Amino acid sequence: MKKYLVIGNPIEHSLSPKIHNYWLKKNNINAEYLKLSIGPEEVKNVINDVKKDKIFGINVTVPYKQSVITHLDELSLIAKETSSVNTIYKKNGKIFGDNTDVLGFELAIKNFKLSLDNKKALIIGAGGVVPSIIVALKKLGVKKIYLSNRTKSKIDKIKLNFSFIEELNWGNFNDSDIIINATSVGLNEKDNLNIDINKISSTKFFYDVIYNPPKTNFLKKAEKNGHKILNGRTMFLYQAQKAFEIWHNILPEINNELFELLEHD
Repeated sequence: MKKYLVIGNPIEHSLSPKIHNYWLKKNNINAEYLKLSIGPEEVKNVINDVKKDKIFGINVTVPYKQSVITHLDELSLIAKETSSVNTIYKKNGKIFGDNTDVLGFELAIKNFKLSLDNKKALIIGAGGVVPSIIVALKKLGVKKIYLSNRTKSKIDKIKLNFSFIEELNWGNFNDSDIIINATSVGLNEKDNLNIDINKISSTKFFYDVIYNPPKTNFLKKAEKNGHKILNGRTMFLYQAQKAFEIWHNILPEINNELFELLEHD
């Protein structure tokens, strides 16, 4: 039986095994998908297991989307553009890194019937998924992207690849049309970004990359103040769908049964 993994830390919240194992069963593929919490010193060994054909595919989540790159042989064009990898596999004896987060975010916004053409976006956080969101926002026609993070050095690092980004002081808001939480603050239901959403008067669109729990305090506050909200579940599903296609050459179906399966978490 072939083995596939999602690696990260923390990893307990991940629903990737539930989705991929559902698709594996639906498509009669003799494989299993597991989640593995690892430390930074273990990343190289796990990727070596792909080289040794002990593992046939890896999804990567926080905080290893960048650090895995040094252990890979080749990157897809989108992985190079974002310097971010969330999907790893072996091809022709080489270990490849790909990025399905860009497509996942783009399709999630389109699926929500939200037009961002010529709009402004504010991203809160500067973690591993942010470059992917920036690229997706540009593909969606956003004209201006602002970035706010507690640690300025992380913003400076992102601006090396995306010089058009404008920094916004932590806790401040402007007239951005979409406000995105790209931090991991919210994985714990007690987590709070300590950002005053009450300062935003006109109706905006609030997006959280977190999908479990389905409604973070960030989204709860936004909804209470009359804003439109969306969590990261559809992005998560679309990026998983693309990763599955890369590994198995089959585009799995995202259906009501799958949504109902996830609703129990």
